[in-house]
Amino acid sequence: MSKKILLFLVGIVLLGCQKQDPEEQLQYLTGYWEIDRVEISEDSVIKYKVNATVDYMEFEGKEGFRKKVKPQFDGSFKTSDHKEEITARIENDSLHLYYKTPFDEWKETIIVAEEENFSVLNRDGKIYHYTKFTSLLDEENEEEK
Repeated sequence: MSKKILLFLVGIVLLGCQKQDPEEQLQYLTGYWEIDRVEISEDSVIKYKVNATVDYMEFEGKEGFRKKVKPQFDGSFKTSDHKEEITARIENDSLHLYYKTPFDEWKETIIVAEEENFSVLNRDGKIYHYTKFTSLLDEENEEEK
């Protein structure tokens, strides 16, 4: 069995085990997110200790966008005008994100989405796990409390 088919089947099993309401998932996606790890296959996981860029996602209803931003030491972000348009759709009891740029279109499936993290299955069968971004300033302020 090819790796892509196996990864697809693993993804379907994961989605089948998921009981979260897809409507509920969408409310958590607006915000700053950094990649925690990527599951390439069952035996291969890439962990990210530091991210030079962070994904900013914003939704109004089921329409939104995602753009890459670079966190700065003062708590601000450097960004560009480039963004990926997103349309969220619920299909087969799952939340799907449809992305569109001038160069490509693709779909991702949300596996789980909560206030502090979310996971998504992409078209290549990889599962990306994101955590809510916290700046160094936020972490310093927490330590002072």
